[in-house]
Amino acid sequence: MLIFLLLNIAIYSYGQTKISGKTVDLDNKALLSNVLIKNNENQTITISDKNGFFKINTPGIYTFKKTGYYNKTLNLKSNKSYIIQLKANIAELNEIIVTAHHIPKKISNATASIAIISSKNIKQHNSTDFAPILNKVPGVFMQNGALNTNRITIRGIGARNLFGTSKIRAYFNDIPLTNGSGETTIEDFELSSISRFEITKGASSSTYGAGLGGVINILPLNAYLNESNIDTELSFGSFGFIKNTTKLNYGDSKNGIHAIYSNTHSDGYRENNEYDRQTLTITSNHYINNKNDISFLASYVDLKAFIPSSLNEETYINNPKSAAFTWKEAQGFEDAKRGVFGLSWNHNFSTKTKQVTSVFTSFRNAYEPRPFNILEENTLASGIRTRFLGNTNLFSKKLDWTFGGEFFNDNHKYKTFRNLYRDFPSGTGSVKDSQLSDFEEKRSYYNVFFETNYQLSKNTLISLGLNFNETSYKLKDKFIVSETNPDQSGDFKFKNIVSPKFGISHAFSKNISIFSSISHGFSPISLEETLLPDGQINTDLKPETGWNYEIGLRANSFNKRLQFNTSLYRLNIKNLLVARRTAEDQFIGVNAGSTQHNGLEIAANYNWLKKDAITINSFANYTLNNFKFKEFIDEEDNFSGNDLTGVPSAVFNAGIDISTQLGFYGNINFQSVGSIPITDSNSLFSDSYKLTNLKLGLAKNIDKKWKLNLFLGLNNVFDESYASQILINASSFGGSAPRYYYPGNPINYYTGLNLSYRIK
Repeated sequence: MLIFLLLNIAIYSYGQTKISGKTVDLDNKALLSNVLIKNNENQTITISDKNGFFKINTPGIYTFKKTGYYNKTLNLKSNKSYIIQLKANIAELNEIIVTAHHIPKKISNATASIAIISSKNIKQHNSTDFAPILNKVPGVFMQNGALNTNRITIRGIGARNLFGTSKIRAYFNDIPLTNGSGETTIEDFELSSISRFEITKGASSSTYGAGLGGVINILPLNAYLNESNIDTELSFGSFGFIKNTTKLNYGDSKNGIHAIYSNTHSDGYRENNEYDRQTLTITSNHYINNKNDISFLASYVDLKAFIPSSLNEETYINNPKSAAFTWKEAQGFEDAKRGVFGLSWNHNFSTKTKQVTSVFTSFRNAYEPRPFNILEENTLASGIRTRFLGNTNLFSKKLDWTFGGEFFNDNHKYKTFRNLYRDFPSGTGSVKDSQLSDFEEKRSYYNVFFETNYQLSKNTLISLGLNFNETSYKLKDKFIVSETNPDQSGDFKFKNIVSPKFGISHAFSKNISIFSSISHGFSPISLEETLLPDGQINTDLKPETGWNYEIGLRANSFNKRLQFNTSLYRLNIKNLLVARRTAEDQFIGVNAGSTQHNGLEIAANYNWLKKDAITINSFANYTLNNFKFKEFIDEEDNFSGNDLTGVPSAVFNAGIDISTQLGFYGNINFQSVGSIPITDSNSLFSDSYKLTNLKLGLAKNIDKKWKLNLFLGLNNVFDESYASQILINASSFGGSAPRYYYPGNPINYYTGLNLSYRIK
């Protein structure tokens, strides 16, 4: 009998199957704990552990469920290991795991203001324009004078930057998109290659270094494992817009690759406004074993975009389609090629400790004829970012920690040449002549950072962070030295900056939590701003620094159908850096005082109906800005107490999204933007405006292999006249009126067809 029993046990054990794996967030690859794994046949339940790992003995069809994520059903086979990717459900925002500060946590436990823009949010608009997408986030405001002329501000930081985005940081899958001078460009990237934005608002230097206003983390569209498909889309619209996009996804059980190619053309609403861009984005993920995985990212952009520039008030009102006269005559444009490449390695030392290391390089080569000169520049950057993460127990309470460092170096070379367009017949465009300057900048920084989360009690979490930064520039003037061209070579090194952060969050219940934080931030000075009129470097300049004080509330109600977030903050900035214009194309930096940013941000999402036949969701958010020059003396002008230039007084957004089982879907978005101070003296304000955009479509599964998506969008439905970007404190030259305004597009449409074929 004993032998028979042992034999049966041996046969049974031999017949047992071994299925293992781990559950991860599709976008940021964070390990998802406590995922419910249900066998659809015998209804047995398995739960993934705190590190996302699971083991199952019986093959079959299983459904994976976690609050904050869409369910996923897979047929699991014997003796295989799986990586289960779950996609975040924005309707349960506060339950989603974010990695914005490197320690994965639910938004409901975060001690800072973090906003998520999901792939669904992105698809509610056209696939070209970032502004309507980012502007739905309270506290974030993007102005766009053209597809290649933009400025992003977070809580008013960066509003005084004359051209482009500055004083906030951006990363693309852990790769810095911010250059050595603190300037950021994200609008060149292909929108349909982005899966999620994670935006941290407020001073974020404790983790990211020079993050005075906040950080934008862009997560690329990762490959789906265990499936392969090809997707193509063709769209066209107003102003000669036409775009085609092709996506290819290949994935097996452990490896995935995703490639996206896009080609975009637009004649533009205005004169001298033609836009051509080609992009190629490739991401790959390789889960080698339970301890190691690597990912690769490559992004290439080839852009040629003409520049209509800003207009004076009379032309803006009476002839908004026109380009600025000098830019039209010079046929000014930007011709740029840009690439970003990175390799990331995740290694688990144990179930409690891991490391993440990314190495990266990027380049940008550009040629830009302007009315005042012709610019040639190229930049080559490289760096490494590494961090260790772990958890332990301290006084019987959980302690999560991370520490690491980031090193970044870029070499920026630029030359300027005379532009002789005025000496040739109208219509000739820019003509390159003798050289005016030749510079080489070597810019570098390093950050060492530490952050920890301590579970003080079941409902209370404390967060501490600290960053040490050193930034330096070296300038080499390679042009011929003469009395009119002094040697501007020199070095500039910031004093070391220490940026701390303290935060706390407390959950009163499963549905209500509050948070509060105090954080420090800073922004670097660009090398151009350090140059004095005599060509020497002003070593007395100080970087802008600030402290952010914030308190906020997150809540769910009506069975989590309502998601509500609000925050109240004060951000104090000192050593305010003012770009004082000395000529049409020359500025110097001056520390001229301090600003105070008081703000209120409210965001609400409500699920009105969730049935198999139809779902209806809505959102509304409101931003109230009370930003002032606390002290601002520029030469003989005292602007203390005035409203901060370049920031709207208030912004309101609302929208509704409908989808049906039949495949019909639609959304409508409304935005109201308050008036914006244009001059430091507050003698001139822009008009407030209201925009309405809508999109309708039909998405159907033709069969098991083919999917069809037809769509039609209409922007600025009520044909509002408005300034889509403001050039603050514009000066007049040669007796011409100052050019403050970039006209926004009138009513315009786009339409398209998307076809997807599943290979396996």
